[in-house]
Formats: sequence, C-alpha cells, structure tokens
Amino acid sequence: MGIKLIDRVQLSLAVFAAKTITSAIRLLRLGAASVLPGTIAVRIQPQVLSLLCRQVKYGVIIIAGTNGKTTTSLLLRTLLERAGWRVTHNSTGANLQNGLITALLDDTNLTGNIKADYAILEVDENALPKVVLQIQPKYILCLNLFRDQLDRYGEVDLISRRWQKVIAQLPPETTVILNGDDPTLSYLGQQLPQNILSFGLSEPEEYLEEIPHAVDSIYCPSCGQGLDYQGVYLSHLGDFKCPSCSFKKSNLAIDSREWPQILIGIYNKYNTLAAVLAAQRIGVAKEVILDTIKNFQAAFGRAEELEYHGKKVRILLSKNPVGLNETIRAVNQIKAAGKASTTLMVLNDRTPDGTDVSWIWDVDTEKLVELGGTIVVSGDRVYDMALRLRYSQKNLDSNLKLIVKEDLNEAIATALEHTSADETLHIVPTYSAMLEVREILTGRKIL
Repeated sequence: MGIKLIDRVQLSLAVFAAKTITSAIRLLRLGAASVLPGTIAVRIQPQVLSLLCRQVKYGVIIIAGTNGKTTTSLLLRTLLERAGWRVTHNSTGANLQNGLITALLDDTNLTGNIKADYAILEVDENALPKVVLQIQPKYILCLNLFRDQLDRYGEVDLISRRWQKVIAQLPPETTVILNGDDPTLSYLGQQLPQNILSFGLSEPEEYLEEIPHAVDSIYCPSCGQGLDYQGVYLSHLGDFKCPSCSFKKSNLAIDSREWPQILIGIYNKYNTLAAVLAAQRIGVAKEVILDTIKNFQAAFGRAEELEYHGKKVRILLSKNPVGLNETIRAVNQIKAAGKASTTLMVLNDRTPDGTDVSWIWDVDTEKLVELGGTIVVSGDRVYDMALRLRYSQKNLDSNLKLIVKEDLNEAIATALEHTSADETLHIVPTYSAMLEVREILTGRKIL
C-alpha cells in the first residue's frame, strides 16, 4: 500500500529531525538517543509508527510480557539474521511508543524508507494496547504476565483484558504465540480468533516442591474456581486444569524436551521455546536454531558474564518477585555445586524499577540465606533489602555473612574480595541498578 504525498512529506521531515537530534545527542555523549528522536518524530508525523511498520517486507514481530522480552528478542533476532534475513530491532530496550519509533527510524533513509525483512519490537506490557493496532504485527509473542511495578500497571487480569480487546481486532491471519503454562495467557489464547500457538514445558521433574509466595494467577480465569495443579515450574506457570469448568492448559505446539536452552534458569527455557517456535514458523532451519542456541551471548544484564579485575561476574537482572525468586533458584543451584559463595544484591526504587519496593517481601529470600555464604547489599534502598534478608534468617548464628554497603563501588569491591578466583560473583540488581553496575564494570554507559 502506497503512502500519500502529504504523509510522505511529513514522514521525511520527521526522519530528518529525528536523525539530526540523534546525531547531536551521540556527538555530545549525552546518551544513546533511544527515546527523544521518536518523541520529536511523532509530533511532526502522528502516523510515523504505522507508516514505518507498513514498509517492513515480511512483517513486524511484537514480543510482550513481564519477564524475558529482551532475551527472547535478541535470540529471535539472532536466529533470523543467521538465516539470512535483515532485521530491525529496538535493541536498547526502549519499549514504549517513542522508543519503538526511534528504533525504526535508525534503519530508515532520509526519505523515510526502511529496508528490513522483519522488525522485532520488544513492547512494554502496558504499552501494547496503545500501539498494536498501529503496528498491525504479523506475529505476537506473549511470554508471561506477572505482577510488576504495581504502582504503575495494576494486576495481571486487567492487563490481560486489555490485551484481548485489542488483539481480537487484528486480522485473523495474525499468529499469536503464547505461554500455555500461564493460565491467564492460555485462557487469552482460547478466546482469540487468530492463529494461536502455545509453548510450555513438559518436564515434571522440573516441578517446584511448593507454590511460591509470589504467585499471581492460581484461579480459573473463566469461572474463578481455584485451579488444580499437577505441578508448577515457575510461580503460577505449570500443568493445570479447572475442577469446575472445561478450562485447562492449552495444547503445546513445541516439545520442550527436544530443545536445549540458552543461559541458566527455568525462565530461560521459556524464552528459548518462544523464540524457537517463532523461528520455526518463519522458516529457520533446525540446524541453524541449534547452533545459535549453543553459541548465544546474553543481552546486557540478563545472565551476562563479564570479567572484572581478573574475576568472573554474572549479572542477573531481577525486578519483580517472580524474577528474583527464579534468580535465587538459579544461584542456589550454582552454590550447591560449590561454584559460588558470594552474592551482591542492589535494590533501587527509581522510575524504571518501580517506586514501590514492598514486593521484596513477596520474595522467598529464605531460600537464598539458608545456604549461607556472603551476601553484600547496596542500592538506594539498601536497608530495606538488608532488613528483608535479616528477617529471612531462621538462625542468626548461621554461616551467613551479611554486609551492607551504601556506596555501590565499595559494594562491588567488597563482593569481589569475598569471591575466590575459581568462583563467579553473582550480582542481582534492579533495572536502574543494573545500568550503574555495568557502567562500573565496563567503564561505559548503555543508555
């Protein structure tokens, strides 16, 4: 479909203005220019997002959910590029409307033409209803829905209803790939008229011993009855059915046992399956998928491994109860194998993190302290985290060493001192804290 002359002129002006401000910001080293150019562009051409997405040759892929968006996006991008397709992607993680526009503008020429086979857009779960009809995606990947920043977003059922309302308006040929182990998303898929594909686990040996405190959705989304779980893999994700109505876990379109996973943690099994299922449907060969998984490098802060002052460091971004519980689960497995004894936790309460930190009391931190070792805490809310960990100790005479450091540089130095040469220091930060940690470790900013 062609673009009207007036829209084309406005688009060209928007692109020129956006690229000018991008160059200025980067030249002056004021940041990555991941949001402001899009803000300017949409004021000049209100339809800029739609006009750019319409030009993507084979379509746009939206990736949405509470956890795992950045990792899944990067894996899928790598798979498509290794299969020979040109991909544009909001790799900085700026996932609101202005960030999406900025990412697309980066790959346009001065007349507003974009040369891409696919666009992969990581979209904030609360922003999806506002942008999905403009984007008209070919594929939507729905990873999960957990409580995240309640001061901004509210509960998961509210977000799900908003998703259903807008996705139902998309063309029937749209493919929706969703997490069948998530009752909320499984039910969502069963209500939509589009082509629905589900991913999930079929590995009972990975069941948790009990349902965690940070569980969000254990009631039937159809009738409200408590769900019967055969077992849970992560928070409320698991094998379930309703004892009162016909609702049950959706049939899976992929066998989780057939595929290795990227990185560590059960959550990355889900990220892997989502990207693999999408890549299969698009046409990526199995041998390319397997080789990509084997050689995958983590996105910044997402199980990213670095070396600092001769010691190994792994950064595990954790910004909500479910994410931190799974990080603790992964770290404990490494601790139990004798490959780690020190953990650095950094808790901030800035806008990217969510200003309400009461969520840390929903985390099963008892499981982290019970194995002992050294835990260093830092961040804007260092004493909140220290108090939570102290309350987690059943025995104050245990072999846990809790160290409080307000200054982040001192905290990192102290944690490294307590990390032996053959171990890995695990740093567990919230989002803004992760950016600060990486700047110290690498000497450069991301955003």
